[in-house]
Amino acid sequence: MRALVKQEAGPGLVMTEVPEPEIGINDVLIRVDRTGICGTDLHIEEWNEWAQQAVPVPLVIGHEFVGEIVEIGSNVKDYGPGDLVSGEGHVVCGRCRNCMAGRRHLCADAGGIGVNRPGAFAELIALPVTNVWHHDASIDRDVAAIFDPFGNAVHSALQFPVLGEDVLITGAGPIGLMAAAVVRHAGARYVVITDVNPYRLELARKMGVTVALDVRDGSLAETQEALGMKEGFDVGLEMSGNPAALRDMVENLSHGASIAMLGLPEEPFAIDWNTVIFDQLTIRGVYGREMYETWYMMTVMLQSGLDIAPVITHRFPADRFEDAFAAIRTGETGKVLLHWTDAP
Repeated sequence: MRALVKQEAGPGLVMTEVPEPEIGINDVLIRVDRTGICGTDLHIEEWNEWAQQAVPVPLVIGHEFVGEIVEIGSNVKDYGPGDLVSGEGHVVCGRCRNCMAGRRHLCADAGGIGVNRPGAFAELIALPVTNVWHHDASIDRDVAAIFDPFGNAVHSALQFPVLGEDVLITGAGPIGLMAAAVVRHAGARYVVITDVNPYRLELARKMGVTVALDVRDGSLAETQEALGMKEGFDVGLEMSGNPAALRDMVENLSHGASIAMLGLPEEPFAIDWNTVIFDQLTIRGVYGREMYETWYMMTVMLQSGLDIAPVITHRFPADRFEDAFAAIRTGETGKVLLHWTDAP
């Protein structure tokens, strides 16, 4: 079958032929329809320091996808050929304390689809049935393909109550943009997002934020004054991994505010811990999705009117993966999809 492979240590990816995956008694085989390109895939393609430590080669990469089941293992009872599905990208051990207690998203031994086990940038992918999510027929396939990053956004955005609160989001990448739509849908009063990318700030306005702030042109203090805010933001969502953005966030939160951190910094950095302590801030690290409560939340919010479709800006046939990766590097994209069956 055709697959996009990290063939060897070093920059680059190769579209090549690999053997079709085999399934066990508890697995399903899925024909991939379309996939989303993630920042993780860019790091693997670039072969940065993280990728060198985490990714075995050769490996089929990619973890955001939607497709149809074509075969099921003999123990699989709840799925069948033709079902439209996506997959949870973290394959948990099932035996650690957190897994046994039902906290599978906290498994310390989870493997990653397209990171250290075969991924979804291929015509077929095999997954354990416990990692398969059956999509409601009402969900658009483009949106279904990005349930994995959408789940990151939902899991981060709803770490703390946002109804009636003022929310600050640092980083207008695809996950930050989706998080903005989520907190707005969940009843936040003001939603302010910061970045320095004009294209993505304009996307944020289409997603319904109150203010999309280019921090080179104005400050958060000025934004608060313009909105009539008196005590700072109640909830912060740090999606950028940028040290300056987090410091700016800490300085503009209310006493007792909460921060959910999803953005990954390239290296350790310092923040003003005196402010964290004296202002009694809560900082929570967030990774992945809650299995599978987040997936239910995503489906229900879409069914109740949440629209994240504007975040998807570019679509390419899978054979044009190099064009797709190049487009992302320009900074003038939202979410980018690869189509593996019909051309977009």
